[in-house]
Amino acid sequence: MIYMMMMFSFIINLFKLNLNLFFYQNFIFIIFFLFLIFNKILFFTMKFFWMLFIDYYSFYLILLTIWIMSLMFMSFMNMNFMKLYIYNLLIMMLILMLTFNSINYFMFYFFFEVSMLPTLFLIISWGNQYERMESGIYMLMYTLFASLPMMIILLKIFYISFSMNMILLNNMNLINYIYMYIYLLMIFLVKLPMFMFHLWLPKAHVQAPISGSMILAAIMLKLGGYGILRVMMIMENLCIKNNYIIISMSLMGALYISLICLQQIDMKMLVAYSSIVHMGSMVASLMVMNSTGYMSAMFMMISHGLCSSGLFCLVNMNYERTYSRSIFMNKGMMNLMPSLTFFWFIMSIFNMAAPPSLNLFSEIFMINSMLSWSISLILILMLMSFFSVMYMMFFYSTIQHGMLYKNLNLFMFINIREFMLLIFHLFPLMYLILFF
Repeated sequence: MIYMMMMFSFIINLFKLNLNLFFYQNFIFIIFFLFLIFNKILFFTMKFFWMLFIDYYSFYLILLTIWIMSLMFMSFMNMNFMKLYIYNLLIMMLILMLTFNSINYFMFYFFFEVSMLPTLFLIISWGNQYERMESGIYMLMYTLFASLPMMIILLKIFYISFSMNMILLNNMNLINYIYMYIYLLMIFLVKLPMFMFHLWLPKAHVQAPISGSMILAAIMLKLGGYGILRVMMIMENLCIKNNYIIISMSLMGALYISLICLQQIDMKMLVAYSSIVHMGSMVASLMVMNSTGYMSAMFMMISHGLCSSGLFCLVNMNYERTYSRSIFMNKGMMNLMPSLTFFWFIMSIFNMAAPPSLNLFSEIFMINSMLSWSISLILILMLMSFFSVMYMMFFYSTIQHGMLYKNLNLFMFINIREFMLLIFHLFPLMYLILFF
């Protein structure tokens, strides 16, 4: 009933296309969020329609999808082909909710792949630069190349068991060959993306409009983690034997990408690469396959989705006024936009997992889960934490302090819509740590 009420009010507000109704829409989502917090949902499973169900993981990711989607409608004002743009976002939200709700592996695979089309349309139609076609095709080819083998493996599983039900196939260990293990995980490692499969992400982020960057960072990357969580359940024996390869590759890749972040001069690139670092540590804790690892990966998905999306909003606010994403062209912004300095500071320290954020909570549990698997990971985890603090401190201090670029407009006002957008990103991040 709550789902239907929220979807109905969402669609009514969109057809009227009134900004005041968008604020009202976000008020509804705050009420829904408070309802969730005060009615604590423990582990539950509920099949509510033929091939749809909801459990602990999918519920919070659906909640994150609706929350970020409502913020996406606040993030843009004047777009070309506005109605087409809104229909595209609505279709994307519907597909993402069906992806997280699917109980059938093949339906999950189908919606997982279809979700790429509205994103591709968003990037190539409303992107900023002429390279948007290249980045869109890059993203599409990466995904299709990795996804076709998965479809063949799913058909083979159906041929063996005559079922695609996620609950029925749990712990059956139908996957016995290493190539099947690789093919099933490859598509999700591309979507995350893990190091070596990550080249589409910075290109897609840089060329996408602000709402495209928000949906990519907040939801699309989480599809990969959610998919890994689901497919590991049907091949536990192989995962226990071979997960050390992916854990070591993810952590070494995350450390290497955090070094790359230190020499970035493009603001969007730096935030996009920091997403790869966080997803690398998230997939490593997920691959440990203990309850702490699953829980910490879930918290990291939610906290990273909100924090990274908020950082992209801040970068876009600077870009709309200076028409440059260069860190050196955006120096000294504390002098021009002092009201945004607080938000820059909070988002930056939350991205490096400082209290009182949900990021800190998730990273503590992630480090605990990985060290319980192997104490030898302690050095690489220490270096990753150290470098993440370094590049975020460099990012914040370079943008907010220093000498102003002389050609900048000195009258850069921030409107209430943008303040509300940032507050709605920060509110769950600071509030959820008290209740999880």
